[in-house]
Amino acid sequence: MTRLSFRLSARTILIGVGVAIAAIAAAWYWHQSKLRQSTDDAYVNAKIVQVSSLVMGQVIAVPIHDNELVHKGDVLFEIDRRPFEAALEEAQGRLRQAQQGNRQDQSDLLAAQADVAQQQATLTNAEANLRRTTELVKENFMSKQTLDDARARVNAAQAAVDAAKARVEKAREALAKTPSGETPAVRVAQAQVDKARLDLEHTQMRAPENGWITRFDLTPGTVVTPGNPLFAIVVANTFWVDANFKETELAGVVPGRPATIVVDMYPDHAFHGRVESLAGGTGAAFSLLPPQNANGNWVKVAQRVPVRVSIDDPDAAHPLRVGATATVTVSVAH
Repeated sequence: MTRLSFRLSARTILIGVGVAIAAIAAAWYWHQSKLRQSTDDAYVNAKIVQVSSLVMGQVIAVPIHDNELVHKGDVLFEIDRRPFEAALEEAQGRLRQAQQGNRQDQSDLLAAQADVAQQQATLTNAEANLRRTTELVKENFMSKQTLDDARARVNAAQAAVDAAKARVEKAREALAKTPSGETPAVRVAQAQVDKARLDLEHTQMRAPENGWITRFDLTPGTVVTPGNPLFAIVVANTFWVDANFKETELAGVVPGRPATIVVDMYPDHAFHGRVESLAGGTGAAFSLLPPQNANGNWVKVAQRVPVRVSIDDPDAAHPLRVGATATVTVSVAH
């Protein structure tokens, strides 16, 4: 064999080996692509608590700072307590007045009941006098005018009894008890005290969860109002990934399937998790201006469906950040 022929044979062998390797690699890639679905259109997310004041007032102390890690129960800011302390004292005064009024109502009921007894005795005496007068008139010992006077006294006594009984009912209504055993006036006053005490407690805002302070811009002297967001807390250990798979890549992507997450900020570290859920529509369908495909310029484009993937092994050495980009690979092999 000549040297030229040897070179051609070696080249042919190398080309054949290369083609074989390429074919094997292509076959392996095709096989692996059937076992998993992957997307780099993925972003880290977490639970976020919007912090706002529950009462209106002036902030007097802010012991936290932006991006600081806080723990559940830590004081976030304090509002001037003095107006709320005064409101509590006023409400407690109204409660004492209601309780005193309750005791007065009890005294009025006793007095009304005693008056009924007295008026009933007067009526009984008037009725007895009427009976005697009636007998004497029949025997012509007394005039008919005397009988008319006796009847008038009975009617007046009966009216007095009825009026006294009405006063008793009125006093009883004033003392009507609620299911808790208190009168309505006392119950209302007690509710006002409870609200004033709760407002006073809300002058000191505490962290509802462990997490990191973000979008923080609060200084002493600021007047805050209820319901107006002041800053946010990214709750610790609640991270997940929103992976946006193409609708043509969802085969086998179902809840429970294992997934691998590589966050771009930590390319050499892989997190592991599972598919939690798939959105009920594509991302475009819920956008502010959803696409209108019923027009003459329609071009078919594969849409993306948000898939929520849990992160089951968070690592303190690799802290996550909301909005960080990631690559998610879901195993679809059975």
